[in-house]
Amino acid sequence: MPKKPATAAVSGFDVLIDAKSIQPAAVTVIVGDDGFLQHEVRRALIAKLCGDDPDAAAEHLDGERIEYRDLHDALSELSLFGSGQRVIVLEDADDLVKDNRDRLEDYVAKPRGDAILLLEVTTWPSNTRLAKAVAESGLTIKCATPAQGKELTEFTRQLKEWLTVVARREFNCELLKPAADLLVDLIPPEPGILYQEVARLSLLAEPSRRIDGSLVQQNVGGWRTRKTWDMIDAAADGRAADALQQLDRLLAAGDEPFALLPQMASTLRKFALAVRLFDQAERRRQAMSIRVALERAGMPPFKLNDAERQLKQIGRPRARQLYRWLLAADLELKGYNSTKDRARRVIETLIIRLSQHAALPAQR
Repeated sequence: MPKKPATAAVSGFDVLIDAKSIQPAAVTVIVGDDGFLQHEVRRALIAKLCGDDPDAAAEHLDGERIEYRDLHDALSELSLFGSGQRVIVLEDADDLVKDNRDRLEDYVAKPRGDAILLLEVTTWPSNTRLAKAVAESGLTIKCATPAQGKELTEFTRQLKEWLTVVARREFNCELLKPAADLLVDLIPPEPGILYQEVARLSLLAEPSRRIDGSLVQQNVGGWRTRKTWDMIDAAADGRAADALQQLDRLLAAGDEPFALLPQMASTLRKFALAVRLFDQAERRRQAMSIRVALERAGMPPFKLNDAERQLKQIGRPRARQLYRWLLAADLELKGYNSTKDRARRVIETLIIRLSQHAALPAQR
């Protein structure tokens, strides 16, 4: 497969399906509200750039806590080991980008030759000078689910292709095309949820190591899916006891905690994005209702009434922490809390955090 030019905007799936075909630029922007997809793309790029020890080679900066001078210093530092290329990851960079567009435009025009900047943002308006400059000399990677039209069709096609690659490369299974089609029909097109479903189905695919339509039909959706959404609603409504009871039932029925977290994240990321949009509008002194913020964050119309009540219950300070809580929970489940008992405590902790009543309680 020929390498894609650095001037092209690509999808996150282009990176995850075949990272060798993507050449990161000196300034590479990872844009979108899908935290799972952003996280996986970042990992793939760092692994490509840094080799066997990506965590040691990449420097991570929190865009919500640092000033531009901190980013400038990180980009300007000489490599400790001589001529090696450094990778700087700037996370949650929306506000820093907004406040320092001119400086970033100057940097894009004359970037460091020994550094790669991975810039993670939720929004990236294509009509700004900065976005146009990156389009000319950098790389933009899209990590969001399109709402409709040809872009959604292409997203769905790539999603299925990526799931097939994941099954083969990570779980030593063959995901048949009818099974991939059925998975995307049964479950919302959330990469994190579908990744975990493929992981779970791979455990059930013995001895053939083939995931076919029959296996998907028998083990995906139905009662468990409904109960998972009930658990999420109960936690967001502040009903911790109900949510924990639903968690008990799901685990007793055979669900794994690592399969439940992405489904929770699917809804909670929308709450986090809604608060971020609301805060941005407030800083610009623009009027925006909670309902409009939720709509723009991708909350389905039939869920808006419940979601508005739930977001008031969660409260803005805690909603601002949702991205961090979800990422921390994901890393814990993949690390030292991967055993079932410890993984259960990770989900329980997230439920309790959500269920604590805010200063403005939900309307009953």
